[in-house]
Amino acid sequence: MATFLFNEIIFGPVNSRRLGESLGINLLPVNSKYCNFNCLYCECGFTPKAYGKNKKELPTREEVHTTLKNTLAGFREKKYTIDTITFAGNGEPTMHPDFPNIVDDTIVLRNMYFPDTKIAVLSNATRIARPEIISALSKVEYNILKLDSVNEETVKLINCPMNNFSLRDLLGNLKKIRNGLTIQTLFVRGEYRGKRFDNSTEEEVGNWLNYLLVLQPELVMIYTITRDTPVDSIQKIPPGRLHEIALQVQERGIQVSVSG
Repeated sequence: MATFLFNEIIFGPVNSRRLGESLGINLLPVNSKYCNFNCLYCECGFTPKAYGKNKKELPTREEVHTTLKNTLAGFREKKYTIDTITFAGNGEPTMHPDFPNIVDDTIVLRNMYFPDTKIAVLSNATRIARPEIISALSKVEYNILKLDSVNEETVKLINCPMNNFSLRDLLGNLKKIRNGLTIQTLFVRGEYRGKRFDNSTEEEVGNWLNYLLVLQPELVMIYTITRDTPVDSIQKIPPGRLHEIALQVQERGIQVSVSG
């Protein structure tokens, strides 16, 4: 039941199997989750029903710029290696009102201090219909976007999207990502509020695989829960099943990685 929050704007670097030495940028509050999904497995816990003043505590564009600049300057002086600068943190980074401008700032600072470093965004893809968001994502090297199911009922059970969510719209908008598209899928099963779910069944996986063929992502990342979750009744998917799914992805000519 315990959950985890990043308590800084800039964190790491952490060693990532996919991204190498990855320096994280958290554009969300350091004391609460800020997201339009309420995933049952999220290590950051549930999105608060009422934010109070926390919503106003998003770091400003200026704070992100100054903190990142100082961090990169210090790392270069110490001759550290940074493979990737990654927008992640306590929720959905594209919800920050200055996300496009912060991406631009990050590119300038990256070019100044670590020109060979890549930039990545971890997102639930719900806001990529917005022109300013799709424009920002077109400028980074890695777009790592969540897609746990292509079944709307399953998405609503596992991801608990807020507002006027449409899976059909999300699936259509994913096709707009032309560069560095990685699909990230967490497989899990369990029960919540009397309803059972399992996105690792043959039917679920088959439909998901068919959509991957449409998208043709550069990489698919599949994994299961490894940390505490806000719901105790969910269960991880055994490694053997994850590798079975990965093999089916490979058989369709798509690169895949497995963790968990």
